[in-house]
Amino acid sequence: MTPSWVLLGFVIGVLFVWALPGDVKTVTPQVTGPTVVQLERPKLSDIEAVFYEWGRFAAWEHDLTEVALWDVDRKSYSICYEVQRREGAYYFRSIPHLTRPILTHGVNSPSPLVYTETEKMRSEWLHRNESLAPSMLPPVDGR
Repeated sequence: MTPSWVLLGFVIGVLFVWALPGDVKTVTPQVTGPTVVQLERPKLSDIEAVFYEWGRFAAWEHDLTEVALWDVDRKSYSICYEVQRREGAYYFRSIPHLTRPILTHGVNSPSPLVYTETEKMRSEWLHRNESLAPSMLPPVDGR
């Protein structure tokens, strides 16, 4: 008795299914719109700890300064705070962006914070350091 072509096709089909990997689940992605990634602001304790360590470089006017914290996700100094000191305590308020020029002199080491100074402080520093070569002067707009 010779096998028919139908029986041969059936046996080949069984062998093919048997050779397939087991537990394969087909997942169909359901796209409903653009993916939105919401970045979380660091906890207030993060800026407090960083400022405790690096705050000595801050330029104060009337016990107020602004700083920008390094954002690991965005790879930029984009988390901005206004810092107020009162009786030895620091108070932090998040702000959307810095409103003062960035301090470009006096901070020699890489820091997780960017510091600011007022226009008056920048003008006074530029006046005191007129003799420096123009390439050594900080940018006028702080950027």
